[in-house]
Order: sequence, then C-alpha cells, then structure tokens
Amino acid sequence: MTVQVYLASASPRRRELLQQLGYEFQQFSVDADESQFPDESPTVYVERLARLKAQTGVAMGYCDYPVLGSDTVVVIDGQALGKPKDYADFKNMMTRLSGRSHQVLTAIAFATPSTTVSRVVSTEVTFKTLSEAEIAAYWQSGEPQDKAGGYGIQGLAGRFVTELKGSYFAVMGLPLNETDELLSLCQRA
Repeated sequence: MTVQVYLASASPRRRELLQQLGYEFQQFSVDADESQFPDESPTVYVERLARLKAQTGVAMGYCDYPVLGSDTVVVIDGQALGKPKDYADFKNMMTRLSGRSHQVLTAIAFATPSTTVSRVVSTEVTFKTLSEAEIAAYWQSGEPQDKAGGYGIQGLAGRFVTELKGSYFAVMGLPLNETDELLSLCQRA
C-alpha cells in the first residue's frame, strides 16, 4: 500500500528524509508566525509550531491525506536558538555550543480535518571545543545561515560532533521512526 501525505515544509532536508520512508507526498510551504511566546518552554514552543504548520496546511485545503508539520530547535541552557541573524549572532551561538552538550528538539505533527497528533523527539549532541578560525570558516561556507542553532549536522558541522545520544535524523529535521509511528497513530484516530 502506498503511503500518501502532504509535507508542510519547504525544507530540502525534510523532503529527502520523507523520501527515505518511501512515502508519496506533495510538498508546500506555510506562512506561520514562528515567534516564541514569553515564558514558553522550548519543548512546548517546538511542538506548537509543528502542530500549527500541519493545521495550517489543512486550513489551506490540503485535506485528502494527513499533513505533516515539523520544527526543530537547538536548546542550550534552557534557551531555544533560532536561525542566526548575522555573523555576530552565529558566533555567539557557536561559542555557547563549543565544548558542551546541547539538546536538539524536533517536533512532528500530523493533522487531518478531524484530528492532530504530535510528538517531540529530544537528542543530545556534544560539540568539540571550537576555535575562532573554525567558527569563522564555517560561517563563510554559507551553510549555517538558514539552520536552527546555526548548524546542520549532515553537512560541514558534522566534524564538530563528538557524541550523539538519540536520533541523528531528528537532528537533521525529521525523525524517521517516530514519523512512521505517528502517521500510523493519525491514521487510526
């Protein structure tokens, strides 16, 4: 049986990961306010955004199949790091992550006109101590500009990772096992 879904994300990484699951899907982007509410924990924040994206897809008329929404945040010292605004912001992020462990939270949600189910997957990532030259060279590669927390594990920043506890695919932006399980739950709801 062919699994069909909608992907409410413009991310090429999520598209690639969904293809790995063998799903047939149509991809589109949604315009959603991704601002974090005051006093909103990173876990609640990332799950709210995934649900919002999936539900927005349904509201846009994508109703034939479940709509998948997803969001990823990097968390250090209890603070969610977004995409870097500029080099100074990026350097601050990398300095905070350097030589330390942090969490990557990826939320996934499936929505239909009658139900929404969601889940948050947490992965612990440890970086080696980074030199200023490594930080500058990584920024100049162009890779970190559109990445939560300023890095993509599947790219050049993979060399910074000394340890990973959890789902590599969740750090990339879509946990494969959990996505498959959640879709089954959505289809039974």
